[in-house]
Amino acid sequence: MKKTPITDSFGYAFAGLFATIRSERNMKIHIFMAVCVTIAGFIFRIRPYEWLTCIALFGLVMGLETVNTAIEAVVDLVTEEKKPLAKKAKDAAAGAVLIAAIMAAGAGLLIFLPKFFDLLF
Repeated sequence: MKKTPITDSFGYAFAGLFATIRSERNMKIHIFMAVCVTIAGFIFRIRPYEWLTCIALFGLVMGLETVNTAIEAVVDLVTEEKKPLAKKAKDAAAGAVLIAAIMAAGAGLLIFLPKFFDLLF
């Protein structure tokens, strides 16, 4: 079997990413928050290691949201019936995104709250 050219592989990956952005409200929320954090990062002049933390967390949350979307699509493809295992798979994938988003928000508070308080006081 002949391998797919690398350009085709990137094309499929971008198509999946753009389809997720178009169809998933939560991905739009994650992107909006990443833009807000990036703007705040420039305003507060966060340090390089803080940028690395933010960028890594952007990737983690958005990557998990994309995987969650894929899991939901596969489960929906396999069955239209309400099955406990299908629900478990979809809920677990959504839970993974929630954990990452909560941890990202916590890290954001640790990075930005002191800078915000310094500005006020």
